[in-house]
Amino acid sequence: MQYFVTGATGFIGKRLVRKLLERKGSVVYFLMRESSSDKLAALYEYWGVGKSRAIPVFGDLRSAKLGVSKDDIKKLGKNIDHFYHLAAIYDMLADADEQLAVNVEGTRNTVEFANAIQAGVLHHVSSIAAAGMFEGIFREDMFDEAENLDHPYFATKHESEKIVRQETKGAWRVYRPGLVVGDSKTGEMDKIDGPYYFFKLIQRIRQLLPPWMPTIGIEGGRINIVPVDYVVNAMDHISHLPKLDGRAFHLTDPEPMRVGEVLNTFCRAAHAPTMSIRINAALFGFIPKSIKKGVFALSPVRRVRDAVMKDLGLPPDLMTFVNYPTRFDNRDTAHALKGTGISCPPLEKYAAPIWDYWERNLDPALFIDHTLRGQVAGKVVLVTGGSSGIGLAAAHKLAEAGAITIICGRDEDKLAEAKKEVEARGFELITYSADIADMADCDRFAQLLIANHGGVDVLVNNAGRSIRRAIESSYDRFHDFERTMQLNYFGALRLTMALLPSMTAKKRGHVINISSIGVLTNAPRFSAYVASKAALDAWTRCASSELQDLGIKFTTINMPLVRTPMIAPTKIYQNVPTLSPEEAGDLIANAIVYKPVRIATRVGIFGQVLHALMPRVAQIVLNTTFRMFPDSDAAKGPDGKKAPQMSSEQIAMQQLLRGVHF
Repeated sequence: MQYFVTGATGFIGKRLVRKLLERKGSVVYFLMRESSSDKLAALYEYWGVGKSRAIPVFGDLRSAKLGVSKDDIKKLGKNIDHFYHLAAIYDMLADADEQLAVNVEGTRNTVEFANAIQAGVLHHVSSIAAAGMFEGIFREDMFDEAENLDHPYFATKHESEKIVRQETKGAWRVYRPGLVVGDSKTGEMDKIDGPYYFFKLIQRIRQLLPPWMPTIGIEGGRINIVPVDYVVNAMDHISHLPKLDGRAFHLTDPEPMRVGEVLNTFCRAAHAPTMSIRINAALFGFIPKSIKKGVFALSPVRRVRDAVMKDLGLPPDLMTFVNYPTRFDNRDTAHALKGTGISCPPLEKYAAPIWDYWERNLDPALFIDHTLRGQVAGKVVLVTGGSSGIGLAAAHKLAEAGAITIICGRDEDKLAEAKKEVEARGFELITYSADIADMADCDRFAQLLIANHGGVDVLVNNAGRSIRRAIESSYDRFHDFERTMQLNYFGALRLTMALLPSMTAKKRGHVINISSIGVLTNAPRFSAYVASKAALDAWTRCASSELQDLGIKFTTINMPLVRTPMIAPTKIYQNVPTLSPEEAGDLIANAIVYKPVRIATRVGIFGQVLHALMPRVAQIVLNTTFRMFPDSDAAKGPDGKKAPQMSSEQIAMQQLLRGVHF
């Protein structure tokens, strides 16, 4: 047998060619652009044959008679027993003009070429999309009955099949696969399409919630999914059976699942929570189109929708197809495959390898450089308060990653020591003496940064002051609140606003504010500190909303208790769980790499939720801890006493609320 195949390098095509080459004595000619000749070696290795059995024919789908030379047309004339046309765009998101050029005109050129070489049987791989959005059951003997072909993918698939039916001079057969996914055994796939669009959403849910947590999802129409190995095996078998010319075959799942069932099947494969409650998307159909169109014409609504869809990797018009109304009868296909053992397996039997292959090979996150070096190499990064503690730990990581790392502080001796420490490891560090709490000095420092470095790409507002003192002990110490606010809020704000114009001019920049878990939990004894950080958090939320469309990102890190010189005066902290400065530096590195809106611990988030849902309970819990833990020696005044041993109750509370300041 001699075959000709278009689309032989595609996902379905190269598997079909391999299947055809398993037939004894078979020879496959395949269309290829000369510019793609570098793919030949890999194809031969995949097919396991040499050049004598898989022969490229150079041409172009967009050219008349496929752009094949007259000599090749003459050579192939009357020698091709089966001609398989697979070259097409199988992507609903593709440009309409591109789909028209490839799916319609490409098919017309293919039929013209098949007629010219007088091929035996033209096997056209169409799609269930050729039925459009048909209301009801679409049979294999139906074609003209297709309806609702407004979408360019549906329209071009229908039109290309029409060309095969009307313009082919010899025999023809049509195959309409469902949504083709990866191999049912290996999960192998080459692109994200169809149900794969929902995988990122499933992954996000799995990261946020335990698998036993019930969730709410959507329900829609029946989605017909088939694995590529079934499509190839069925097509290979049916195409070689006699007396089936002039017919179409639905390579579909005879028992398709609804959208919600499909998503739950993949949720189980991903060990993610399943949707125990599903809202039927058909309900949205009762909303008049004029109202929906008017709502989405509003710029804020449209931007929110587009941002959410983009963040989840979902196509903008995906929801249009959630209520897909068409069922496909495939009795002719089932009859042709009877007794062969070729059948479409149920999705739950192969969902696991499909998911596993996507997560290991196709997840878009895999193609993003998630290294710190990839994000900061050659970029200017400023860490305030960088001469010790969290700031210095972060500076080490940034310098090692190739950033132009700048730190500032008030103590020149500490800055010199920090510079020496970093350079001893073979990296560079730039230091500036600056007092962020002094507004004039803050302005001077910002102008210096702009003059010497053109501004900064990443600003880490780490410099801060913490005071642990009960309000009862602060009645005559109003200056504690003033000086804490001066550095933690006004100083950070002054520097940020001075550097923002250069960021907005470049339409890129990232501001990271080191806040506190206390802002989420409203930790007692830290009213001055928490208030100053809460003010910065609130300003950041406003700024991020205003500057979102200018490429400026903001991240707030609600840092738990860290073992730094800042907490040294509080002796009781020697006995409680804390982060090391290096671990805190890792949080800053993660903020730079992933640019989340917020980084917080689970305890911090729980505290925030508790205050929102049951504020009185939260007050009682924190008041209990407040009375349980005494003021520090620094707060009461030094008396030379050693830090008291913690009681079992105190230890239990600290372990329960790890990282919260008391």
